[in-house]
Amino acid sequence: MQAGPRCPILALWSLPRSRSTAFFLMMAQRGDFLALHEPFSNLAEFGTVTVGGTQARSATDLLAAIRAAALDQPVFFKDTTDERYPELLADREFLRSDARHTFLIRHPRETIASYYQLNPLVRQHQIGVAALHEIFVTVRNLTGRQPVVIDAADLVKAPGALVRAYCDAVSIPFRPDALRWQPGQRQQWQPTRRWHERASQSSGFEATAPAPGPDVDSHPALAGYLRYHLPFYEDLRRYRLRV
Repeated sequence: MQAGPRCPILALWSLPRSRSTAFFLMMAQRGDFLALHEPFSNLAEFGTVTVGGTQARSATDLLAAIRAAALDQPVFFKDTTDERYPELLADREFLRSDARHTFLIRHPRETIASYYQLNPLVRQHQIGVAALHEIFVTVRNLTGRQPVVIDAADLVKAPGALVRAYCDAVSIPFRPDALRWQPGQRQQWQPTRRWHERASQSSGFEATAPAPGPDVDSHPALAGYLRYHLPFYEDLRRYRLRV
């Protein structure tokens, strides 16, 4: 039997600790997407992930499951680039035409400090800016167009205007009622719930005071992480949506 037309697949690739889970909550609140929370990260961490009732044990299986789910309804997923995903980068059709790829950034100084609070053993690559930039450049080269980039600082400063601009850019309706949601834990992030405590307490996009932590610029290891990732962030930031 021939498959029917595929519904839209919308991806948000983000740095860890960049308010991406709040963005996921907003997209889930809309109700018009099957919203998937960090399927690639969970696959890398736990070896299996479920999408629409299908259990995937490899990145190839996961990509097929996302495509299959989009035969029935639009799919949104957000994921983080703590790790690099070679199978994703090798799937040119998924990057070029099967999904619309968008990006959420945050200054690496803030990401590093926040990550360190939860995992003092964080390694340089887990900050994720270099891996995010690699996906961005690959998508841009394959599609010939500039992918949508939003900055977390802009998102909390003017959430309504920025989300409206994002929706316009990816051709989906703007739903202002989705900017608010009920606080609480979500089943999808139970395996990693400690990473989402702040998001579980939120009801909208809000600037929060940073937790006490090390001075990233003077820390013997973290300062090196910042120097490494900062050029990738600064390049991505040049293309951010401005409102």
